Amino acid sequence: MKILITGGTGSFGKKFVELLLKRHPDVSRIVIYSRDELKQFEMAQHYPSSKYPNLRFFIGDVRDGDRLRLAMEGVDTVVHAAALKQVPTAEYNPFECIKTNVIGAQNVIEAAMATGVNNVVALSTDKAAAPINLYGATKLCSDKLFIAANNIRGHRDLKFSVVRYGNVMGSRGSVIPFFMEKRKTGILPITDPGMTRFNISLEEGVDMVFFALENALGGEIFVPKIPSYRITEVAKAIGPDCEHPVVGIRPGEKLHEEMITASDSQNTIETEDYYVIVPNSQEGSYQSIMERYLAHYKAKHVTPGFCYSSGENTDWLDACQIQDLIKKHADSSFVVNAIA
Repeated sequence: MKILITGGTGSFGKKFVELLLKRHPDVSRIVIYSRDELKQFEMAQHYPSSKYPNLRFFIGDVRDGDRLRLAMEGVDTVVHAAALKQVPTAEYNPFECIKTNVIGAQNVIEAAMATGVNNVVALSTDKAAAPINLYGATKLCSDKLFIAANNIRGHRDLKFSVVRYGNVMGSRGSVIPFFMEKRKTGILPITDPGMTRFNISLEEGVDMVFFALENALGGEIFVPKIPSYRITEVAKAIGPDCEHPVVGIRPGEKLHEEMITASDSQNTIETEDYYVIVPNSQEGSYQSIMERYLAHYKAKHVTPGFCYSSGENTDWLDACQIQDLIKKHADSSFVVNAIA
């Protein structure tokens, strides 16, 4: 395997490389593609070339199609994790988000088709389902681009798929490290007491990408079966003695997140661990396409009108479970003073 990870110095990229090296020590080439030279330098200190000669670090931006094509030469697998992800930042700088998340996605597709890549998995977000903010809208557009890319691959041995999941526990900019930092002030601001979110660990997110790489037929959106939490339970887990003032929802935020809308239910099938949104295609009848994916995944249809929302989930985390998960999964950079 020769693999390139866009956004490879981010939270996901670092965990992906760590687990890739553990599970596939024979991987012949890993290209870390990102635009932050400091993060690349720091990651290279952790993986010195003397010990990891199969790692390469490419400075580059997904906005730069020429650089992407150069970086993908000789690569057979691409994991696309690069994105601008902060909702308020995207609302304030909309076209910058579009350039990275939409134009960047098309650049990845075109570079993969030009260089002989066989397998592309793109990371998505729950905010791409029925989006109300610019970030979610760009990721929905990105998802559509990757799914439709299967229609233009011609005779290439190439498939594109998407993985979509919720808040990653401990990732930079997420609520847990924010609360851990704010705890010392004695105040944990709550946007809305009724707010809920899906929760997934970095390792579970990486597992899902490996599943897609190994099993995708092309055109699928993979959605994990994961628990939800209430923001009040997170505050209780991290700062039970802190004040919890309600400060209001930020621009572009939802009270609850969705990963599968009711409109998607007719194209959604269910396995033991994942939901799979099957692509519409002009290369066969709806029935024949569904039968192909149902057989491949040994899956079943979801019920008509099914909706997968963080507010209507059947699996919930309470404060004690969140504490345990923080200790188990959260990044060491903010668990130094973890809950005793």
